[in-house]
Amino acid sequence: MMELPFSQACENNKQPILTELTRVYKTVHEVLEIGSGTGQHATFFAQHLSWLRWQPSDQAINLPGLNLRCADSSLPNLRMPQELDVTQVTWPHGFDAVFSANTSHIMPWEVTQHMVREVAYRLPENGIFALYGPFNYDGKYTSESNRNFDIWLKSMAEHQGIRNFEEINEIANHHGLSLVEDNAMPANNRLLVWKKTGGT
Repeated sequence: MMELPFSQACENNKQPILTELTRVYKTVHEVLEIGSGTGQHATFFAQHLSWLRWQPSDQAINLPGLNLRCADSSLPNLRMPQELDVTQVTWPHGFDAVFSANTSHIMPWEVTQHMVREVAYRLPENGIFALYGPFNYDGKYTSESNRNFDIWLKSMAEHQGIRNFEEINEIANHHGLSLVEDNAMPANNRLLVWKKTGGT
């Protein structure tokens, strides 16, 4: 029998992220999570944000473990995962918020840009996009640990790397997303929150 996938990073950051999402998503009804991975965020957030429905998604290679964890949780507001590559034409629909954690530094930069554009296009007016992870500011690392992490990422795959906040925010702004929060999080991470204010 397949064991449930596990990420220590998810285990460490799920409570601090939940604290912020409880406030950020207080009027949200349906969340699409991009890059759900092990499903630890999906099951934890769905359990504690009981007023909304949580739609996990990921690339096909990650679905077996993700499906197993979500099925094991038996949460009524947790939908079964859907396959999603952010560059594909067909996306899940009906969501008024998007959440993604630790994806922007794993995806190629062109794909990260595509994700932000597609989220902006597909969110309804006043929809919320929350993006968690490490970011550089003014082209500089915010900590020595982030610098070391970036070196490690690039050693694993040349397309990976910590992204610049200003570049992501510029794309978001251009496509109708306005930054409403930039939250400092543990381990030198951030939770960026945009609201759809018009235009694509």
